[in-house]
Amino acid sequence: MKTKRYNIKGSSVSGITMKDPHLPEENNLALHACLDSAAVLENRETLATSLGYSTTDFVYANQTHSSNFHKVTHADIGRGATEQATAIPDTDALYTTEIGIVLAGFMADCVPVLLSNERAGIVGVIHSGWQGTVKEITTNLLKHLIEQERCLPVEFEVVIGPALSQDKFEVDHDVYDKFHVLGYAEPWISFNAKTGKYHIDNQKVVKTQCELAGIPTANITINPICTFQSDDGFSYRQDKQAGRHMAFICR
Repeated sequence: MKTKRYNIKGSSVSGITMKDPHLPEENNLALHACLDSAAVLENRETLATSLGYSTTDFVYANQTHSSNFHKVTHADIGRGATEQATAIPDTDALYTTEIGIVLAGFMADCVPVLLSNERAGIVGVIHSGWQGTVKEITTNLLKHLIEQERCLPVEFEVVIGPALSQDKFEVDHDVYDKFHVLGYAEPWISFNAKTGKYHIDNQKVVKTQCELAGIPTANITINPICTFQSDDGFSYRQDKQAGRHMAFICR
């Protein structure tokens, strides 16, 4: 199973699965975007076993491109693991202070964010599509962790995973306007006069959100893989029937 693994301090396992033509549904991990749910469950079992966990150690959310986050406890363990109906509703970011729970998020061009604060004993996963970015889901979760969970910004480690590149993230003026009003995204926006389209680097905007929250640039890593251009990527923009990568992290 193709998986990008990360060595994030404070996490026992962390990474993101990649497209793999040798596995069922090309290693699609999402029940909400599949043709064969049995194949997805098989892939989830394969991943869990490879990480040394059970499929029911994972917790999933029903993602809606919101700015909502949820603090996961052992009472949530297994939610969404075998059926979508039990996933945490209307949520696009998960975090936990508890050991042994694997937090999961799904992406196909959207920006995956994995974060850890080893001293505070917190890990989290964020699904930040362009709608989540302009709603500042990463900013909102970090503000909560800093203010309510007493995390120090300088102690976070953040990985921003594979996503749609600026070259392929082509939008019209309506989406540009939403990024423009943020007040800090402009350096990551270009305009193509020939096509009349704007191109936005969503990964860099999310990185800027982390920096504005006080996280040192040196503590933030960006994976340069473009999910549209890479054979290892699921891309909704390229194929509306695309499967999903799973970003995961566990204390």
